[in-house]
Amino acid sequence: MRLDAHQHYWQLENQWTNWPTEDLQAIYKDFLPENLAAHLKKHQIKQSIVVQAAPTEEETKFLLELADNHQTIAGVVGWLDLADPSFPERFFHYKQHAKFIGIRPMLQDLSDDRWILRPDVKSNLKILVENDFPIDLLIYPKHLPSIIELLSEFPGLRAVVNHCAKPNIKDQEWATWAEGIAKIAQYPSTMCKISGLITEADHQTWKPADIKPYIEHVYHVFGEKRVMFGSDWPVCLLAGTYDDVINIVEETIPQDHAAFFGKNAQSFYKVDK
Repeated sequence: MRLDAHQHYWQLENQWTNWPTEDLQAIYKDFLPENLAAHLKKHQIKQSIVVQAAPTEEETKFLLELADNHQTIAGVVGWLDLADPSFPERFFHYKQHAKFIGIRPMLQDLSDDRWILRPDVKSNLKILVENDFPIDLLIYPKHLPSIIELLSEFPGLRAVVNHCAKPNIKDQEWATWAEGIAKIAQYPSTMCKISGLITEADHQTWKPADIKPYIEHVYHVFGEKRVMFGSDWPVCLLAGTYDDVINIVEETIPQDHAAFFGKNAQSFYKVDK
């Protein structure tokens, strides 16, 4: 079963939806399952994993309601406040929902680059480790040292790096990112989503050759069983199309497409086939 392991839905009328903003015209509108359906059908992708885009529990509820009504949603990576003393209660509440399959703190938007290492946050991360529950890591290269430190303390944390940690492809920055992502790959419990890369390149002038070295490096350090495909639709529309994203990865990933386009994500998120 082919699976898109990273995409988003939103409705601008939702009071908690503060992104995208009006200046992002290509994506400043509603995106719901009926808008993605044609893309999934064209590329023979049966289901997708929808990931939160707003740091609020209301977003999690909204996405789970969509999942209840659309078979194309394999699961939801929602948002819960890892710094909240009531996190354990909230976590076990949502964990009862069969399609609540992960959480994502929006680390890229926080002023403290080491927020994930706060004692109150780590106390709640222990609950994820104890329950073997996935966490998505939305980070920039500057966060890699903190994530490496976190994994050294919690080597069993079931974590997946989103968008290859957002390397600065536009300016062709490489060394710090490449070294950091390789260190993260040394922890067997971690995976990486090859997703969101065209929007890290120049939105108007990017070409596949700009992006392929980053994909190849991630594939090399994580290996074929620990990478997964994500379209990052509709955010990808800022720089290209769903077809563009598919074409780049199909041309670059050398062999086991079945694992990359489905099996790895199914295993990581414990999604039923």
